[in-house]
Amino acid sequence: MTGEADEHVPPMGDLLDAELRDLQPVAPRRPWRDVAIVTAAAACAIGALVALLRLRRDLDALPTSWLVAYGAAWVASFGAGTWLALVPRRGAVMPRWRLAGIVGAVAAAGFVAAGLVFAETTAFSLVYAPTLANHLRYAAGCVALGLVTAVLPFVVGALLVRGALPVGARAAGAGLGAACGAAGGFLLHLHCPITHAYHLGFGHGGAVAVGALLGALLVPILAKERSR
Repeated sequence: MTGEADEHVPPMGDLLDAELRDLQPVAPRRPWRDVAIVTAAAACAIGALVALLRLRRDLDALPTSWLVAYGAAWVASFGAGTWLALVPRRGAVMPRWRLAGIVGAVAAAGFVAAGLVFAETTAFSLVYAPTLANHLRYAAGCVALGLVTAVLPFVVGALLVRGALPVGARAAGAGLGAACGAAGGFLLHLHCPITHAYHLGFGHGGAVAVGALLGALLVPILAKERSR
């Protein structure tokens, strides 16, 4: 009976045979190593831009507590967003894309609000005439500089999760984009001496918000596994 059934099994198709012959071992992801790589990329980008530009001229005059607290918030946001977007929970395969998206949205709104509420200024800070044109011009410049800082760690992170996000890529992308935008915000925290509340909110915080939006758009493309 078994022999008769075996006689009717169709031969393996050429396409399937070719796919099986082409199979190669795949190295498993190492999420913590990926986080370290993205962190190193962000540190290199920030270090290079600080060396190329300069530290803010009012750095010594600003309250130390404000500098440390705000800087720690930028670093913590980068770390949390990167971790959630890249590292799965124990026993899981996919990163925590839902939490990454939520943290990205909270960070974007939080840094905009914090800039508007907790701005600090000194006699050495740069103050411009508070016109709409000036607000838009200087804010756009800082958003652009923040995004330039974010490009390297963002692209590296998106490529490291390639093939690991069959669902949730948009939310994970928002989290990763906001995290890398926070790296850009940290660069601005060190470099930009403009202390107007609108500028801190929409210029520096805007780098996180725009980073989250771009991440949600680009990660589904960059992290998509290429078909052979």
